[in-house]
Amino acid sequence: MSELEESLYALDWSDYIGVVIITMITYDYMLQLEKEVTFVWERQMSVMAYLYLVVRYFGIVLAMYVAVAVSFRGGLLYMPEAVSYSTLLFMQWGLSVYFCLAEIILIWRLYVLYNQSKLMLYVLLGLFLPVVVLYIGVDIFLWSRPSAMSVHEIAITPNMKYCAAAFHIGPMPAIYAFIPIICYDIFLVVLAIVVLVKHLKEQKELEMKPNTYVVMIVRYHVIYFVL
Repeated sequence: MSELEESLYALDWSDYIGVVIITMITYDYMLQLEKEVTFVWERQMSVMAYLYLVVRYFGIVLAMYVAVAVSFRGGLLYMPEAVSYSTLLFMQWGLSVYFCLAEIILIWRLYVLYNQSKLMLYVLLGLFLPVVVLYIGVDIFLWSRPSAMSVHEIAITPNMKYCAAAFHIGPMPAIYAFIPIICYDIFLVVLAIVVLVKHLKEQKELEMKPNTYVVMIVRYHVIYFVL
């Protein structure tokens, strides 16, 4: 297989993957829409409801953008270098904002599960602030500097081009930066599992079924960490 054929093959696979991602996102959105209407739109809106909607729809926008514009090689759409670089920055900063908002939801849920303990809330927020600083630092140091990341155009043929990102710094800074973030996520999961085990033990002693909402909240904590 020639170099041209390999490049075309890679771009085709990139497009197929993008289409699959878009299909899965659309399918998941349609599956969850009825529950969203029932449990969010038809109830009195609260700060948590607004935060949920921001995280849900901002996440959908980011996922769609990744699928359409920044697939593994070239993407479904061609964009010039300047536009590609700007949209790549938007994606990186957007992901950081998305994960921070998702963490706030997890913190608020733990606050509720622990009977609205002020001490628990202060501890979680106090540990969360350094995580936010790390996200901002990584976005500035690794993504926002042309010396660390750039976008260059690759011409397959005179009429066929695509843009690819080039990273000029090794992976170790990002790995070191994300270790505290991962540890914080593990801490949140452990807290959620502890309260679930305690709840299941209490309900078993009372010969009652576990609270569905407690089980669901902890399940989503674990799913969020795994994903």
